[in-house]
Amino acid sequence: MTGTAAAEPTVTTFTSTVDSIDSTAVVLTETYFYAEGGGQPADRGTLGGVEVIDVQHRNGDIVHELAEPPSFDTGETVEGQIDTAFRTYCMRAHTASHVLYGAGRRLLSDLGYGGFDISATLPDAAGDGDFGPAITGKVRVDFDTTTEIDDETLTELERLTNRAVWESYDVSWDEIPRDEALDRDDIAFNTKTEEGIKGETVRVVTIEDWDVAACGGTHVGNTREIGPVTVLSRSNPGEGLTRVEFAVGPRAIRQRATEHERAMTAAQSLDTNVAELPAAVDGLQSEHNDLRETVSSLRERLVDSRLDDLRDDAIEADGRTWLVGTVTGLDANGLADRAERTVGDDTDVAALVDADGQYLGVATNGGVDASEVVERVTTEFGGGGGGRPTVAQGGGLSADGADIVTFLRNVPEA
Repeated sequence: MTGTAAAEPTVTTFTSTVDSIDSTAVVLTETYFYAEGGGQPADRGTLGGVEVIDVQHRNGDIVHELAEPPSFDTGETVEGQIDTAFRTYCMRAHTASHVLYGAGRRLLSDLGYGGFDISATLPDAAGDGDFGPAITGKVRVDFDTTTEIDDETLTELERLTNRAVWESYDVSWDEIPRDEALDRDDIAFNTKTEEGIKGETVRVVTIEDWDVAACGGTHVGNTREIGPVTVLSRSNPGEGLTRVEFAVGPRAIRQRATEHERAMTAAQSLDTNVAELPAAVDGLQSEHNDLRETVSSLRERLVDSRLDDLRDDAIEADGRTWLVGTVTGLDANGLADRAERTVGDDTDVAALVDADGQYLGVATNGGVDASEVVERVTTEFGGGGGGRPTVAQGGGLSADGADIVTFLRNVPEA
């Protein structure tokens, strides 16, 4: 039994003889259905009028899994009907991945082919607006490269890919001797593909003046058939790998339209246009940073003023000066930091609590163990904490800040 989907991808209706049937699993003497493999999903369609839900390679055969047991028998001739929309989508998506990799050849260093996958969903009756019933999904290419694919590089990958689509490069495929393919530096091999080569020949897909790769999938005959390509995201699935996910067709158009609409809305809110949006955002960010620094400076001044007030109410015990009180706007780290900065010539112990009674920071000049003070407070009011003998902090306390302060003011006497 042979499979000719990759060799003749535009054939979507054919007749063939049934070679074997095992319940819902059917093998034909010849088929144009594409069996799942190499990152491309299996074709969908019908066989003898029965829905084909999966197609797989098994023990040298291409097995068509049907939705129900067929009414035809072994030896009969049946008609196969491949879902044209799904096949066309996969052809466009698969060729787009090769074009994207070709763009990577022009931008990335020490480039290797780390993997590929088409994730696709069959159209529903609702369709996709002006495009009618449309396949949705995304495609990924894993680049094995030492180059960091930042935002600028990602944008350039998308630009070059769409430029290659616009240039209408011819796409062709051929079988060449295995040893010749492995010796050619210009042929891209997925690591798994290279390790799994069987037989004496390798199928090579060539995009004119752009890319050459070993591949067994279905492809369009010219890059212009791909249509628009829009990058969706990037991630790092493993060391040295950068995964780029993109869309083709209606989803790519929707994504780009959505992004453009959002950019125009953002520009309008900043009283500018899309072209000037980056400059407007930079200006807004600069204003934000200035305001943040102002707020931080004002908060510091408020804390300083509060600490001056607390010094007037400091307590003396065993020859040591304790500065104890509530401070607004600081968490456990902030309280511990300010307590540590407060300890000096006129303060031996600083114990600061946030006004809501959730956090505590204690610092000393060494005469008192700060961590022991925190432990006594958390034993009384819950929560936890710890630190060094000279600075410690606590959190998760469940009491009013004033109550914790009253307790702390009595600690030196205990």
